[in-house]
Amino acid sequence: MLLEQFNGADRTEAIARLRPCIDVTRWCEHLADHRPYGSIDELLREAGVAASPFTGDEVAQALSHHPRIGERASGDSTEATLSRSEQAGLGSVDDEIAQALAEGNAAYDARFGRVFLIRAAGRSPREILDQLTARLGNDDATEDGIVAEQLREIAVLRLKGILSP
Repeated sequence: MLLEQFNGADRTEAIARLRPCIDVTRWCEHLADHRPYGSIDELLREAGVAASPFTGDEVAQALSHHPRIGERASGDSTEATLSRSEQAGLGSVDDEIAQALAEGNAAYDARFGRVFLIRAAGRSPREILDQLTARLGNDDATEDGIVAEQLREIAVLRLKGILSP
């Protein structure tokens, strides 16, 4: 999707095109309702503003669609394709790191009651594992803030990806 197509789409279509980035209704509606954008950079800045901060309910809604780190998203939806692309670097991890990620995911879920979220794009499997391990020691409020920030980064990154020619 190019910026011109997004700017010219009707509101319903524009919102639908944004949902694979992050399925948070308020965020999608905000971006659709503030069109037209003069540049991708302008849209990305607005996307960051609209995501700052995501509420706890919005985070929960968005996380309901996220696979665990190290697990491949299934299906052929745009969101699943984006997730597989973001986690591409985790496809060839050694068994030790894969096992540690699986154990860390389970520990995180038990500790916080949700899937571990991190912007995987551009990070090595070791860096992701180190972050997962470190974040297990966070209190709930600290982790809520980190998750909301990671979700914002993922949303903006995905938006940039779908708008790039």
